[in-house]
Amino acid sequence: MSSNRVPTAAGCTLVAAGQQWDAIRVPRSVGLAALAILGSRAGAVIEDSLSAAVYYLVPCGTAATWDVEVGNSRALGAGSSVAIPPARRTEGPGPYWRICPGEDGWLTEPSALRAAIGDAFGPRIGEEQG
Repeated sequence: MSSNRVPTAAGCTLVAAGQQWDAIRVPRSVGLAALAILGSRAGAVIEDSLSAAVYYLVPCGTAATWDVEVGNSRALGAGSSVAIPPARRTEGPGPYWRICPGEDGWLTEPSALRAAIGDAFGPRIGEEQG
């Protein structure tokens, strides 16, 4: 077993981010709204029903430049880990695939994710409507 993969109690594998992908963690409500906005543009997505979070897998390096201030998102790159569910787990409890990765991993384009999170979160209080 490689040093960047550790089995967890839920049958998931704890995998180090920043090697094959980074991840963007958002609260479930914002993450699912962003997923609806992204539609077929979304790559692999993990939902963790226990922590009420959604994780989008994005290209390596995204975490270093992630500057989204709305939606309470958090970038996970080198030094972070994500619980990756078994390939066919598509429902909880615990982490499961909302969108399973394909042959090429299916990473979400960061600029599309930024826009979708902004749209999902809506205008902030005090912002002018345009």
